[in-house]
Amino acid sequence: MTATKRVRVHDRQGWRQWLGGFFSSSIGLKWLMALTGIGLLLYVLAHLIGNLKIFAGVDPETGAYPIDLYSEALTTLGGHIVPEGSILLLFRIGLTSMFILHIWSAAVLTRRNRAARGRGRYDATREYITATYASRTMRFSGIIVLLFLIFHLADLTLGNANPDYVYGAVHDNIIASLSRPVVAVFYMAANVALALHIYHGAWSLFQSLGTVNVKYNVLRRYFAGAFAAVILIGNLSIPLAVLAGWVS
Repeated sequence: MTATKRVRVHDRQGWRQWLGGFFSSSIGLKWLMALTGIGLLLYVLAHLIGNLKIFAGVDPETGAYPIDLYSEALTTLGGHIVPEGSILLLFRIGLTSMFILHIWSAAVLTRRNRAARGRGRYDATREYITATYASRTMRFSGIIVLLFLIFHLADLTLGNANPDYVYGAVHDNIIASLSRPVVAVFYMAANVALALHIYHGAWSLFQSLGTVNVKYNVLRRYFAGAFAAVILIGNLSIPLAVLAGWVS
């Protein structure tokens, strides 16, 4: 009896089956969406902090822009221990994986919720009334953010959407991109959608992890609002500063 149990515990097929079953269940998918959401929230915050270096002017010692030095530091992470750019590549692969898993889990949960709810008019109306504006527009804000991300990569990472793109010249590339009013307006509109998405995501991730306590609902809402506001104000400050000529 004991020997049989030991075999089952160490059976790779057994834990694989359990792990697959967990992450194909609704609870597992909610955990997956919440955990990848936390990773993406941390990335958005780190990305904003790096972008705000555009306001730092020119480094008096090197004569270079701090945001360009920051970009170079990301590329040379690991020094001479690993090939240049390899650690940054791993970060990008991890970030892309989180993004794909986040979208996939959200899509599967949405389909399941619709199937469980059915098409009853009463239920749909009741949900619409109790839901927040951010949660009702979650799907649309997510689509806008995805489209913006694709353009953002083509504009400032690959350079295909920026005729004045120069590899490594992050400061000048940002100025050249956001000096175009259409691009600047699109950038600001996408960041409003991102803020709405972040607000609902930061609010609901605790619920997805099963750590909700009614006593802390107000704190959860404050946290979600404050985090979304910081990201929104920080991201909007860049195109507004470029259009106003405060950064050149």
